[in-house]
Amino acid sequence: MLLYLDTSAIVKRYVKESGSDLISEIYEKALNGDALLSFSAWNIGEVLGVLDKYRRRGWLSDDNYLKARLQFLGETLRFLRLKLLKIIPTKTSILIQTWSLIERYHIYEADALQILSAKRIGAEKLYTGDEVLHKVALEEGMESEYVG
Repeated sequence: MLLYLDTSAIVKRYVKESGSDLISEIYEKALNGDALLSFSAWNIGEVLGVLDKYRRRGWLSDDNYLKARLQFLGETLRFLRLKLLKIIPTKTSILIQTWSLIERYHIYEADALQILSAKRIGAEKLYTGDEVLHKVALEEGMESEYVG
């Protein structure tokens, strides 16, 4: 089972918030060999940016920021080595395809990139903490779960 995680879903793995338990279960499925996780190379920078934003806003202490950052990077590398994670490259061809989704649904390029990356690799389900992205993914014929 190939599962795609967007940035908001990935962050829930490293910052306790609504939906974190479900994302932990998904990572456990991968560790048990019942799922393969995937996300775009774009998401790595976005996750680091979200964690930094949380720190700057005081939602994460400096210590908790460093811990979450190290856990994210370490676990991402570990899952890659174990072949439990597939990172989709951000290619110009995918970025060009985002343009039509941006105009059709009035969404951000990053959101369109999530949908197209998940489609490109044939993900069976997209997990997101973004309601708009969830609805657009459903409109685009994808199986999606809102993790709010």
